Order: sequence, then C-alpha cells, then structure tokens
Amino acid sequence: MAVIDINADLGEGFGIWELGDDLALLDVITSANVACGFHAGDPLIMRRVCAAAAERGVTIGAQVSYRDLAGFGRREMDVAAPELTAEVLYQLAALDGIARAEGGRVAYVKPHGALYNRITRDPGQARAVTEAVRAYDPSLPLLTLPGSVVHDVADGLTVVAECFADRAYTPSGALVPRREPGAVIHEPEAVTRRAVRMALDGTVVAVDGSEVALRARSVCVHGDTPGAVALARSVRSALSGAGVTLGPFA
Repeated sequence: MAVIDINADLGEGFGIWELGDDLALLDVITSANVACGFHAGDPLIMRRVCAAAAERGVTIGAQVSYRDLAGFGRREMDVAAPELTAEVLYQLAALDGIARAEGGRVAYVKPHGALYNRITRDPGQARAVTEAVRAYDPSLPLLTLPGSVVHDVADGLTVVAECFADRAYTPSGALVPRREPGAVIHEPEAVTRRAVRMALDGTVVAVDGSEVALRARSVCVHGDTPGAVALARSVRSALSGAGVTLGPFA
C-alpha cells in the first residue's frame, strides 16, 4: 500500500497575531512547513513551532517565500535571481539554526504562495530557489507540484511531488488561483474523498469534471483554512482507514 506524508503550513502568525492552531495540527500531521519570517512568522514563533515539532517527532520543513509580509506571500513579485537565491538561503539558514537549537533540524524546503506557483512555470525563478537549496545542503528535498518546471532544473536535487486535499485543480494539473470562486474546498467529506483518491489512485477531479493524473508522496492541508484541524484529522483518519501508511517523506 501507499506511504503518504501529511503536511501543513505552520508558524504563520506574527507578533501578537495568531493564525491557525499549530499545536493541534502537530498532533495530526507528519511534516510541518514552518514560515521563515518573509511572508509570516517571527523568531519567537519559529522557535515555538520548531520546539513543539521536535518534541512530537514531526519533520520540519522551511517554508520560504517572497519578502511580502503585507500580502502574506501571495502577491506575484519580480525578484532578480541572485537576490532570490540569497533570500531563500537566508530563510533556510535562519530556520535551520532555530530548529537545531530546539533539538530538530530542517529536513526539506517548500516554497510558499506566489513563489510556489511561480517556480512551477518559471525556470529562472526555479533555478534561483534550487541554487539556494544546493548552496545550503544539496541533500534537502524540495516539495512542489507534480509536473512543475522545477523538476527539470533541479540538477541533482531531490524533488518530491505533493497534492492538495483542500484546493481545486485546473484540467492541466495546476491549482485554481485563490482569487477565483471555489479555489479552496471547505467541506470535510469532499476533502477526505479527494485525499484518499489522490493517495490510492493518483488522480483528482478538476473543476471541469475531467480526471487529472496526480502522483504524489505528500498531501497538504492548509493550516490557515477555517476548520483546518478538523480537516486534517479527517484526512488522517480516512487515509489510515483506507490502508495507507502515514510517514514523512524526508
């Protein structure tokens, strides 16, 4: 049977503002994408999440982003490749340093928001991200969409495919932009059905009703989605009930 990782975005508060229930999600997921301060998060939040993840044995990933606190990293930005490489390296090194101080370490990298979507189609930005990972630790896997252009420019890096249980897909296998209606799926039954289908069959039904092939090693449930903890628990329970073995990919 399949072995599937469940990942979620954590540490996305800032200062006195909280977003999502990080501690509850850490009891459900197997990998935590921790915000590194550029789209959300701050040193204190990073430290708290890394400590809690290490205590629970949850794998820590660096959720790197464009420098866009005001837009939560979801705004398209033009960043020169050398600058982007340096900024990704900065975020990765900062989180890994904090994680190691708390008894863990960064075991993979997952870009966030606009950067995540950009490197699926932009070879220049994809190379900038992979160069940062390679400069820091070429053994770190990079988590992204199946069919992403980053697979073509990874140059020896391990690229792991993921799918989204709570996001709608286009017929081409891309994520429906968040600004469009129905981009985020909130119904627990629909989310769990999609997760099981992705894990066992490697397919998802796109917004036009067509079937899209989607082989993935990890399933993402967004930590900032309303009811995220209940959704994650439902997904975990459904996957286990379907005979799927749960475990981190890194």
